[in-house]
Formats: sequence, C-alpha cells, structure tokens
Amino acid sequence: MTESVQPGLVLVTGPAHSEATRARITEAAGAYEVRFVGSVDPADPALADTVALAGIIPGAVVSAAPRLRWVHSWAAGADANLTPEMMASEVVLTSAAGNGAIPLAEHSMLLMMMLNRDVPRWMGAQQDQRWDRFTHGELAGQTLGVFGVGNSGSDLARKAKAFHMRVLGCRRNPGRAVEGVERMYGLEELTDFLGECDVVVVTAPLTAQTRGVFDEKAFRAMKPTAFWICISRGGIADDAALLTALREGWIAGAGLDAHSVEPLPADSPFWHAPNTIITPHNGATTAATARRGLDIFVDNLSRFVEGRELVNVVDKAAGY
Repeated sequence: MTESVQPGLVLVTGPAHSEATRARITEAAGAYEVRFVGSVDPADPALADTVALAGIIPGAVVSAAPRLRWVHSWAAGADANLTPEMMASEVVLTSAAGNGAIPLAEHSMLLMMMLNRDVPRWMGAQQDQRWDRFTHGELAGQTLGVFGVGNSGSDLARKAKAFHMRVLGCRRNPGRAVEGVERMYGLEELTDFLGECDVVVVTAPLTAQTRGVFDEKAFRAMKPTAFWICISRGGIADDAALLTALREGWIAGAGLDAHSVEPLPADSPFWHAPNTIITPHNGATTAATARRGLDIFVDNLSRFVEGRELVNVVDKAAGY
C-alpha cells in the first residue's frame, strides 16, 4: 500500500490498553486522532471519519465507514474479519501473523511429549499417590507431519529437528523449501502425507480450503499409533470424524488447543474423549506474544501514516 490518506480517525478496539501502549500507538499515529474503544457500533457516527481500525470488525462496520482504508487483526488468524463486506471491499486487511509462532511451537512440543509419554497416566498416579512405572515412547526417530508450514509450523520444524525427529510438511503451496522440513506435500497429497506421520500437528489457518479437511478419510489415512494435535483453528477438523477416530482407535490420541466451538462447552464429548489432552486455546497466551503483536501494529500504523507498504497483508481470497 503506497497511497497516503488525509488525516482522520483511528479506532483501536480490544481490552483496556496500558498507558504505555496507548502512548506508543498515539505517537505512531502522528496527525491522526486515535480513539480506544472496547468495540465498534455500526451506528457510531465516528465511523464517518474513521480511516483505520484494529480488532475484530463486524461486516456492518466496514459498510458504515466510507473512508475506511485499513483494518488490522490483533490475531494471527484473520478469519474472523473475513466477512462478506470485507471480502467485497477494497479495505486492506493485515494481521499479527508470527506474533505467537514461538509459544505455539513450544505448546506443540509440550502436547507431543505429553501424549508420547502418557503424562496423564503419571498425573493420575500422583493424585492417587501410586508408584506407576511403565515403558513409554520417545520422540527421537519419529516422523512429525506439520500441516500448514507458516510461521508456527516453520518454528516447530526447527524445534522438532533438535529432538531428532524427521519432519514432513503439507501446505497449499509446497514449492517453497522450509528449513528442517525433509519433504513438502501439496494438499492433494494429504492422505499420502498422513500415512507417513507418527504425529500430525495442525498449524494452518482456517480457510475455505482447510475447513473440515480432516474428515473420516483423513483420519483413517493416519497410523493407528499416531497422534493428532491442533494449535491453530478447530474447524479444520470435522468434529464427528475426530471423535469417532478417537473412540474407535483410528488414531492413538489427540492434543487439542483449538476447538470448533470456544469456549469448549461443558457438555462437549471431547472433555472425556480417549487419550485426549484439552487446553483452552492458551498455547500462545504469553506476554511476549502480546508485545510482538503490538510491535507489528505500531510498525504498520507508522507505515500507514507515512503512506508506505504495510506488512502482514492478508490475501483475502486465500484467507491468510
């Protein structure tokens, strides 16, 4: 994006920002007025002067803001902002992609190790004050399959190599090499990819191509000894197929940080699914993730003010 616009209003949504954060954003905005709000009402008259918005923006807001040029997602995944109104508009959409790559890769390793070594069994024994020694697995020599090799997946590949794992990748554009990934598969090769893996970790965004791609066929293609881990978006799996896979032993277990419905309802069968570890979409909830996300937005705000090209621009058609 290279054009500048006349000064107007920048609306920054989300939870209460600290004074230091507000000062950084206000300084980066230059001549633009900044207003911090919890959310945006499509009927707010301030939208007439709004040129930029940060947060999850309803489609009606996009339609109600004639001067709007840029929307920034605080999240790495931009799917919540890809409304029909946004898709049809010329508004530039950016995201915080990469802000949580490091902790999400760490969380993936955590879930892998917990499943591989059956940590819940040890924790149950501890609660019962019972000495329970057993033969467990190790990650060395196993094959990790990363579905969606972007920021998180690339960092995960490097970490897994340090654990002496073989790493395969599967992504929409398999042509680009990624450090630590031995072979990259295309989406059309998904079943071949899955059949090679001892652990599959989903780091892909939720798009029209990935929604429900892990269906019965996909889970049946996995080894019965393999684990399935999702740290990005729950809608990438068909819930019914995943539950059946766990209950009937098509796969050995699952680590679920992302869920199709969040918060996960108290009556969800996933809470008690066999060999399943549940975490509350908490893998990247670190102070460093928030700092990196703020850095991305402040940098982009400076670029917007100066009429320079923005970073982390979302390809609306691709969904990320």
